[in-house]
Amino acid sequence: MQNPAFTGHALKCESTTPGDGYSPYRGERVFVSAGSNVGDRQDNLIKALLALGTRGVVVRKVSSFFETEPVGFREQPWFLNLALEVESHLSAPGLLAVCQELEVLRGRIRAFPGAPRTLDLDILFYGDRVIRVDGLLIPHPRLAERRFVLVPLAQIAPDFIHPLLGVTVSRLLETCTDKAIVRPFTPGDVPR
Repeated sequence: MQNPAFTGHALKCESTTPGDGYSPYRGERVFVSAGSNVGDRQDNLIKALLALGTRGVVVRKVSSFFETEPVGFREQPWFLNLALEVESHLSAPGLLAVCQELEVLRGRIRAFPGAPRTLDLDILFYGDRVIRVDGLLIPHPRLAERRFVLVPLAQIAPDFIHPLLGVTVSRLLETCTDKAIVRPFTPGDVPR
């Protein structure tokens, strides 16, 4: 799935379907949530995705952009969020290090939990593995409670099964009690 916002950029989502441009790369199938609410939100996300491709990560699918209401600390600008499926031979801690490096390069400052940010990259699933190491928790422990994560993720991986909960992403979205607003965003829309 190619997000139309990436037209004209070097990001090319490669097919994972055999016989349809399938790449023999075959790293780990990973799902990541990306968000931004400081600066040029769309540009922050596009540049992060392009940078992933230079660090041992192949972007396979990118959801549409969604504008989302802040959760937790509510006195801040709305977020622009998307989900992506990537493939990588990096370990989960290695991929986390890459994500954190890209956040810093985009100017992220961790002032306090839930603070506004130029870029937030969260690993949601790392294949069907359950990982608990050095503060890294995969599957992401709060993904089932967050519409801003589930709506874009359901667009690209509705049938992916949560390895701990044993239900699909689409079912997680159906049962999510989060009432925060998540709406489609068209590039060029005026930010909230």
